[in-house]
This record gives sequence, C-alpha cells and structure tokens, in this order.
Amino acid sequence: MLKPQTLDVYVCGVGGQGVMTAADVLAQAAIANGYDCKKSEIAGLSQRGGVVTSQVRIGAHINSPVIGPGCADLLLAFELAEALRAAHQLKSGGIAMVNRIRLPPPVVSLGLYRYPDDSLGQMRAVGVRVYDIDAGAIARELGDLRLVNTVMLGAVAEFLPFPVAELEAQLIERFRTRKPALIDKNRRAFAAGHQAAHASPILAA
Repeated sequence: MLKPQTLDVYVCGVGGQGVMTAADVLAQAAIANGYDCKKSEIAGLSQRGGVVTSQVRIGAHINSPVIGPGCADLLLAFELAEALRAAHQLKSGGIAMVNRIRLPPPVVSLGLYRYPDDSLGQMRAVGVRVYDIDAGAIARELGDLRLVNTVMLGAVAEFLPFPVAELEAQLIERFRTRKPALIDKNRRAFAAGHQAAHASPILAA
C-alpha cells in the first residue's frame, strides 16, 4: 500500500477499454474512505480506438486535478504502447501496472508510425518499476473480455491508500442496481487481477 501525503494515479489506454470507468471507481473509493479526490480526463477519439487518459489525485486536501509530468506515483496502463507513452508521467520510484495487450492504432496500420517493439523493456531500461499482467487472457478465461478493466483494478488495488476490499466494494456497487447479473463475474475478475499482480515480479531496481 502506497501512503504518500497525496497519491497521484495516471490512468491510460485506448477507447473501449474502460479507462474512464476505472478512474471513476478509484475516485469513488477514495471519497468513500474519507479522502479528498480530484479527477480529470482526456477522451480524444476514444470511439475510434484513440488515446484515453484520466488523472486521479487522492489526498487529505486536493486543489488541482492535474498531475504534472514526473509527478505520478502510480501508472495504471491498459495498453502497452500507451504505457510507454505515459511513462514520463511517473516520478522516480513510481510504479507502473501494465496490461500486456498490444492494440496498434490506425496510424500504425497505415504505415505512418511504428509500434514499439518492447514497451516494457524500454520502461524498465529507464528505471520504471513495472508490474505486467495479461488482463485480456484473464478476462477470456472468465468468459468476458469486458472484464479487463476490473482485472486491472484488482491488480492495482494493493497500491492504494485504502483497503483492497473497499475498492472492490465500490466496483460491485456500480453493478448492484445497473447489471446485477454481472456481480459474480466482476468479483472473480477483481480477485484474479489482484492475484496476478502478486505473481508479477518487479524486474527493475
């Protein structure tokens, strides 16, 4: 559990991965546990698979929702190239929780840009402490690819300044009235993500 005076979480991915939903759950859990919280987001062309980012700041008193470059304590990345793109947001000693999926954008298929060969290796080479998990594979095993964001929330739960169960409770509450049939799947996805994070060693010093 990370316990700085203020915890800055930078969340990134592409459209359709549930980035904003994950950020909302983080913010709701923080507020439910007595923290002040501010959140900002950029959706871009999210409906076309474009970049989606959200910044969540948690603490006793938060004035601004914006996390400056080199100031994030925690990077929650839903896609490999977006993890690398956002790595500069982390402070020295910060932690990156990264989903190992590759989702090349249209500019790559058009030949305008080259997708990074080894995003995780490049991040580790500059000293980023990386946990990486295959959230997509876990979601497929559970029978629903929409569970990726729940898997990622479970994976990052250990690093938040409130109990893991509190984050899970806020997540499940979202489904209780809207889609109660999905509660059990999301419980299992959250637990699987949490277990996967524990099994993923930090390879950088």
